[in-house]
Amino acid sequence: MRNLLFVLVSLLSIGLLAVPRMALAQEVQRCTTMNGETVYTDKRCEDIGAMDRLPQVTPGSSSGSGGLYRAGCSRTLSDLVYQITAAVENKDVNRLAGVYQWTDISNAAANSILDKLQAVVDRPLVDIVPIRPAPPPIVDQDGVVIDDNSDGYYPQTAARQRPIGLRLEQTLKNGSTPSRTVFGLRRSYNCFWISL
Repeated sequence: MRNLLFVLVSLLSIGLLAVPRMALAQEVQRCTTMNGETVYTDKRCEDIGAMDRLPQVTPGSSSGSGGLYRAGCSRTLSDLVYQITAAVENKDVNRLAGVYQWTDISNAAANSILDKLQAVVDRPLVDIVPIRPAPPPIVDQDGVVIDDNSDGYYPQTAARQRPIGLRLEQTLKNGSTPSRTVFGLRRSYNCFWISL
């Protein structure tokens, strides 16, 4: 009886010790804040006012969670970045075209855009970087420009600036020559879309 009680108490204590470790094994997110810093968190990037960095996409899969590709539009920037990443990683021009805003595009222009999108998915992806608007110049009381921010230094402000575009950092097929593509961001029907 004593041995049975000892075994039960031992199993119970081992189980209790394992619970905190399992609770700590949450997925860590790599996010980019509005000022371009990389932050690691166990929360969703949107919850801390940031966006996902390149999400992990396994080739041949249609979504990062192994589930089916869900139709619809990207309601968050993180989802849009994921869709772009998945399209490039899987070399799927149709998926990339699915997040493009085709409003008011003629047939001739659409063919040209599809050729450019095909070139994007044919190149290896290195990173996706948000593009934010430059702050307005600093002026004094008389309207004279004190600092036009031409040196690239933008002082930190309390107001968050949403990205106005996404820059895809890629390499050409040789793997060493850098290539950049800038997509404009559009918001329509409560969804994010890209444009060239």
